[in-house]
Amino acid sequence: PSHLPAAGPLQNLVSPKGKASYRNTLSPSNSLISRPDRSTAQSQMAPSLPPFAPFPISPWRENLPSDDWRTCQVAWATLCGAYLQLPEPELEAQLSRDDSSAEFLLTFAEEVARDGSAAILGSSPASRTLLHAVFDLSSRLLLLPQAASSPTSPLLTWTFLADLSRIYPKKRTTPLLAALSSNNPSFEASLLTLKKSLARDLESGIQGQPRILEATLSRLNYLLHASPDAASTFLAGSDFLDALVVGYRLMDPPLRRTIVATTYLCLFGLIASPNPRFAMLSDQLYALKEHADAHRAGPLNANDSLVPELVTATPLLRQALNKAGEAGVATSAFKARIGALEAYKKPLASTRRRARAPRKPKVDKGKNVLLDDGEEVRAEMHMHRASQISQIQDLFPDLGSGFVAKLLDEYDEDTEVVIAHLLEESLPPHLANADRSEELSTQPRKTSHDIAPNPTPPLLPERRNIFDNDELDNLTAATSKLHFGKRNPEKTADEILQDRSTAPGKAAILSALASFDSDDDERDDTYDVDDVGGTVDPLATGEADADREVIEETLYRAYQANPRVYGREASARTGRDREKLRQDTGMSDEAIEGWAVMLERSPQLKQRLENKYTSFSGAQNELASSRWRQGEESEEASDSTGGRGGHGGHRGRGRGRGRGRGGGGNASAESSENTEASRRRKEANKASRANHNRRDQRARKMARGGGMVG
Repeated sequence: PSHLPAAGPLQNLVSPKGKASYRNTLSPSNSLISRPDRSTAQSQMAPSLPPFAPFPISPWRENLPSDDWRTCQVAWATLCGAYLQLPEPELEAQLSRDDSSAEFLLTFAEEVARDGSAAILGSSPASRTLLHAVFDLSSRLLLLPQAASSPTSPLLTWTFLADLSRIYPKKRTTPLLAALSSNNPSFEASLLTLKKSLARDLESGIQGQPRILEATLSRLNYLLHASPDAASTFLAGSDFLDALVVGYRLMDPPLRRTIVATTYLCLFGLIASPNPRFAMLSDQLYALKEHADAHRAGPLNANDSLVPELVTATPLLRQALNKAGEAGVATSAFKARIGALEAYKKPLASTRRRARAPRKPKVDKGKNVLLDDGEEVRAEMHMHRASQISQIQDLFPDLGSGFVAKLLDEYDEDTEVVIAHLLEESLPPHLANADRSEELSTQPRKTSHDIAPNPTPPLLPERRNIFDNDELDNLTAATSKLHFGKRNPEKTADEILQDRSTAPGKAAILSALASFDSDDDERDDTYDVDDVGGTVDPLATGEADADREVIEETLYRAYQANPRVYGREASARTGRDREKLRQDTGMSDEAIEGWAVMLERSPQLKQRLENKYTSFSGAQNELASSRWRQGEESEEASDSTGGRGGHGGHRGRGRGRGRGRGGGGNASAESSENTEASRRRKEANKASRANHNRRDQRARKMARGGGMVG
């Protein structure tokens, strides 16, 4: 055709040098743009264009020299321009003969959307020309009547349209998608198929492959952002919104963030079109309120659901209220639903700051304060700023962190205002024309060598402690004494215990025993029960022991009758025998089962209980005497002393019957020493019988009155 350039540029593509390079790196074909078959060209009356070569994948692109890669871009742009200049009948005829253009557009969109146009194509004029040519060719092929009548066209798939929406700005893709949805019903059919598949995967939970689901939703979000009609298609009915609410229950943070972004873009798409659907939005808000109420009534955390996160992290409610007010449809019912959802905002959420006029971009004059390298990097990547950047990138993954940081500086770090301006495409000129893929620099800034050196810091104080001048400090310790970790890591515990080389000898043990003073730890029997003299009732512990023995006997009798009562299964716990055992002992199921486990583990305990409760010798329980007894004295001395109602030494020869204590005297001459000892003991123990009070009171009376003893 006359619009094509001379034979020179196309012949250069198939030069010997280029032919060998493309044969080895791109495809088995002899050239990037292969020549058509001669028989086919002769059989066609209309002129034909050479077919497209598919866009190479990343491993092939890395093997291409830069000059060859630039030549490829020029060739693709030239061929796209040739296709665009064909009249519609000739273009349809060309597409019917050769469908390589669709394959090129599909591979180009997939590769560039995944890796970024700047990383693949660069910033040369040829790359910008190729980007414009690809979009123009895609738009023309999508809007052809032939594409509308062919529902199986590969360009009508949602993946290709989502990749286009990611590569090109919204102001270019939105009109194209609007015209496509109104003229081609196949576009809506592909979205409905995807909607059913996503709803099924979201409701499958962990079995629905969360990683693949997250990637699919992230790719779909670009299409929802650019096409309000696609958002309306997904929210037609309640099945997809219900599936999003169910899918958010999965504890997967990346998937949860993607679900929040998908829900927000779908709901915002209802009011972002020229014909906003406020009635449909009101119904969806009511459905969200129902889901939030149902989750709050359940056992889980009220804030751990989709609705609180949606109304907290996105400006949906404020934008919906503003749009409704501008359109004059902000009814009381609509405002009530907005207010009901406002109540689900999470506490301590960042409130919107007061908006201010956009500031003029600052000019970097190189007069910044010189910071340390590590301090500068930490200042650039502050944690709060990083969280704000991550929140915005969840909704707009194609934006670089550096560009988002500029937006936050422009709008006073208000994430809601930044998101609103991005959705409305109302950025200032200096930001609208900026590089949206710019990333924050984490490399330390090179400092100038002309500045004055820093002053020498003072020397650190000298360390001094008790380990100064020891073997390790002077590095004179023998290496045989040093070891890392255990001294003998190859020895087992048994070998270490059997090793008696470091055990103390017999002489050391005897020396330690000789230096031990047994009087240091003499037992203090001041408050023994026998010495108190009846002021402490020892029967309290006896009652507890009696209760314990009754419970023990009940447990053992039940175990001896039916050991299955102590089983841990549900049938044993709900049985009548277990219920009776709980009532008799007052113990829980765990305590009863634990008692049985301890009984089975201890044969000695089982034998003792068997001897105690199964064999009866006919003897009664021994009752210990409660009277005071002398431990150190002989039996004769204990008989000679008077106890409670004991022998009265000076009250006659009969056995005393009163509560008075008998005199400590004895008529026999051979027990005089015992008598003296009893007197001393009586004087020593009078504090326990309150006799010292009477003695001291009498002494005070005598001293005050001066009377004589009568």
